[in-house]
Amino acid sequence: MATSATDTEKKTARRGSAVSDSAGPEPDVVVQSLASANGESESQTEPDGGLGMPFSARSPFPPIDEYAFLSDCETTCLIAPNGAVEWMCMPRPDSPSVFGAILDRSAGHFRVGPYGQNVPAQRVYRPGGLIVETTWQTETGWLLVQDCLVMGRWHNTDKRSKTHRRQPTDWDAEHVLLRIVKCVSGTVEVEVTCEPAFDYHRRPTKWEYTGEVYEEATATCEGSADGSQPTLKLTTNMRLGLEGPDANARTRMVEGDEAFVALSWSPLPAPQTQEEADQKMWQTSECWRQWLTIGKFPDHPWRGYLQQSALALKGLTYAPTGALMAAATTSLPETPGGVRNWDYRYAWVRDSTFALWGLHTLGLDREANNFFHFLSDVAVDEAGTPQTLQVMYSVGGEKTLTEFELPHLSGYDYARPVRIGNGAFDQRQHDVWGAMLDSVYLHVRSREHVPEALWPILKKQVEEAIENWKLPDRGIWEVRGEPQHFTSSKVFCWVALDRGTKLAILHGEKEHAIRWKKIADEIHADICANGIDERGVFTQRYGAPALDASALMMPLLRFLPADDPRIKATVLAIADELTVDGLVLRYKVEETDDGLEGEEGTFTICSFWLVSALVEIGELRRAKQLCERLLAFASPLKLYAEEIDTRTGRHLGNFPQAFTHLALINAVVHVIRAEQDHAAGEFQPAH
Repeated sequence: MATSATDTEKKTARRGSAVSDSAGPEPDVVVQSLASANGESESQTEPDGGLGMPFSARSPFPPIDEYAFLSDCETTCLIAPNGAVEWMCMPRPDSPSVFGAILDRSAGHFRVGPYGQNVPAQRVYRPGGLIVETTWQTETGWLLVQDCLVMGRWHNTDKRSKTHRRQPTDWDAEHVLLRIVKCVSGTVEVEVTCEPAFDYHRRPTKWEYTGEVYEEATATCEGSADGSQPTLKLTTNMRLGLEGPDANARTRMVEGDEAFVALSWSPLPAPQTQEEADQKMWQTSECWRQWLTIGKFPDHPWRGYLQQSALALKGLTYAPTGALMAAATTSLPETPGGVRNWDYRYAWVRDSTFALWGLHTLGLDREANNFFHFLSDVAVDEAGTPQTLQVMYSVGGEKTLTEFELPHLSGYDYARPVRIGNGAFDQRQHDVWGAMLDSVYLHVRSREHVPEALWPILKKQVEEAIENWKLPDRGIWEVRGEPQHFTSSKVFCWVALDRGTKLAILHGEKEHAIRWKKIADEIHADICANGIDERGVFTQRYGAPALDASALMMPLLRFLPADDPRIKATVLAIADELTVDGLVLRYKVEETDDGLEGEEGTFTICSFWLVSALVEIGELRRAKQLCERLLAFASPLKLYAEEIDTRTGRHLGNFPQAFTHLALINAVVHVIRAEQDHAAGEFQPAH
């Protein structure tokens, strides 16, 4: 994904070069091969602007893939290896940040850990949930820190929720970030520093004591009184001190000692005692485990990757509306030091529907039902008349996502600009209708029933595909050059008509089914005549030989049988010609007018698509080898950003990325099923 290009992007030099004089101070260049080992990323430069790194510079920003991700399905946060919350927006994940150090080291953080030490001994997720446990070894002892966004029983029992539009569930967010500290051996000096920076570091923070002694303090800013900005309450059994914008505490803990710190931002009560804090940590673990238990995970060594990807997708949902975000962050760069920095904290219809593929594959369907209700909300006007789908919406369903830049922030590792909002919200992208209809069909076919309220919306999307399939568009990658006749867009228009036909049959609309089937056949024939080269390989766009990784979806979408020579030729051509060190590019930038300059890393979703496609065409051994390599690139906590720099292993782009995790699920299940069924000769595709 991308957003609208400005003159800034078009003036950018090749990958790795400086962006402009306005990009803020660059760190001093030093040779530092151990930066990543010390929990810091390496700022990369090279005279020719390539992806190599003959010189490296110590950066104060941790590598993207070393952040831990927490969620309560209403708010998310990222925690750096040193124990600092460096990204958190509230009350919604697309609200202004309160802690934003990931985008500027002065933009707010919340750290709990041993004094004077920044590199932990180990960080893991507690099995079965989004609770991160960090183990510290100091010169004098061992410390365990447990972090979670608290989940509890449904709490709107005396009056209805003002934000929830979906049906109530057993569990709900309690709007508390809970951090529990335990000294497990020896003696350790523990420190807490909480320094909010409201509204993307644009509003100063004011702290005041609000407890009996030193156990509670409240942070506000201009706007907190009227509710336009959040009010933060810090509660602990330690003794808080207030110093300007910072609330802090320090204490010496000996073996067996426990402490807690809770940050809350709603009227729901935070824990007041250690016993209450432990209970809330337990109930959060129980919530996640109950959800995960619903899924169907194979007994396989890769089971952990599937479960962690499912948890990441669940954590990117917004429970009040059913929306599913593309990622939890904004402006983490796709190019080190570059300008391909976009806001992904929104619900792309395409990404969300693809993500539902992954959850459906694992037997987790409730999120699909909620997302379809979300689409029903946003796909009609105030009078209830069906409208064509936008590319994306906010998690609350708002349709206007005006893009702005925040010039006062340095950007992650000095990559500017930092953007909020997304200028692609009003683009025309012809794949959106097919992606949505395919997902709907996937979920309703087993029930043999199309919900009556959903049918007019589905019909509208088919009609949009009929009206637009002959026109050029911006494509699945949202290019910023001139619109083109992208093959993948035509394929998804065929998907819209093909799945629309099947849905019409289920709904008893035979006349629509007959008409739509005829148009689907016309689109299919047009693609096979114009979207293929003399080798029998499907190309990126009509009339050009360039390859595009989106063609890997053709066998997955059942456009042609997997044993069709054109499908096999396309998959193998992409595997051999559109890869860097074995991982797949979206396209070659020199062959594609995407409106931007500079190079790209490999897109991880495309590499997982290749795994699935290789399985489909019978190249199981090659698929398994690639899958094993991709899984080796996972972050220490089994998470993925959007891209991978194959030379360094660094993750690039926003994090964690729903698109990547859904493709991982489908690829891994493809390989596992193929292995299991190979002897019997009965392969069942993941989708």
